[in-house]
Amino acid sequence: MSRIYNFSAGPSMLPESVLKRAAEEMLDYNNSGQSVMEMSHRSKTYEQIITSCESLLRELLQIPDNYKVLFLQGGASSQFAMIPMNLMKNHKIDLVLTGQWAKKAHAEAKKYGEVNVVASSADKTFSYIPQLDPASFSKDADYFYICLNNTIYGTHYHTLPDTGNVPLIADVSSCILSEPMDISKFGLIFAGAQKNMGPAGLTVVIVREDLIGEVAPTVPTMFSYQIHADNQSMYNTPPTYAIYICKLVLEWLKNDIGGLENMHQINQKKAAILYDFLDSSKLFQATVEPASRSLMNVPFITGNEELDKKFIAQSIEHGFANLKGHRSVGGMRASIYNAMPIEGVEALVSFMKEFEKANS
Repeated sequence: MSRIYNFSAGPSMLPESVLKRAAEEMLDYNNSGQSVMEMSHRSKTYEQIITSCESLLRELLQIPDNYKVLFLQGGASSQFAMIPMNLMKNHKIDLVLTGQWAKKAHAEAKKYGEVNVVASSADKTFSYIPQLDPASFSKDADYFYICLNNTIYGTHYHTLPDTGNVPLIADVSSCILSEPMDISKFGLIFAGAQKNMGPAGLTVVIVREDLIGEVAPTVPTMFSYQIHADNQSMYNTPPTYAIYICKLVLEWLKNDIGGLENMHQINQKKAAILYDFLDSSKLFQATVEPASRSLMNVPFITGNEELDKKFIAQSIEHGFANLKGHRSVGGMRASIYNAMPIEGVEALVSFMKEFEKANS
């Protein structure tokens, strides 16, 4: 069977060249006589892998020297708790509610202190990024929390809130490495790797050094950023193979794509192909307001649930996987992360045109 076009929101598709390289090195990595899956995380060979992975990530994102890069486990969901455990000193934060993952972060943070919801887009099913009034920001907040790109609802912040001296914290799981980022504007960013960086199992945290330090004695050791920073992400066995694949993805971004500026241009082109069709279609429509649209996640509907189901069923038959929208939203969603080739988006639009013609 030939490879399908996988539009999954995560775990998502990986670059074919990365998969082929991993296959070639599966039994024998770099003449070590063993797979990366088998080798000790304390070995010199593996030390080179994780060191190279961090170095490439720092280069691509231009991460300042006063930021730590942590390779952790537990996904974004563990970060919803880990962030307030480590950073909520005055027991007050600001947060913008723009979707399911911001809601979950809100629920966890409330266990540790006061959460000031400065804005929400729940009134229109999270289909836009709300305008923010700086007058509503808490000057004594420990941090200001956003979900930069909303995987389920397909929205994205195109302008960051100006939070002054309050550290900006962002969940960047579904947009990291899709375009250049000014890391210095954030106190901390985090991402589950399974969308744009590698396989599930790895979570990357990039945090400014001055924000980590002593935590309450009740915080579990494994949930202390300082512990992981002091041990170079090796306090316990890290997700070794996921880090290795992440390194290969970063090499692909650097050597094959030519960096994040080029990746951004490719992503803009892919998104334009799909959005331009949706905006001109008489059957399909995008659900997100144009000013808030994501380049990574594109939800759309026909307006008829039965027709949506028919489209999803036929899309599978035509080699397009995971176009069904999130269970909380319905409809369809095309996640067009870095590894999705332009040809995949063009093929999807071609199929959508045929479906529209047959069902008009």
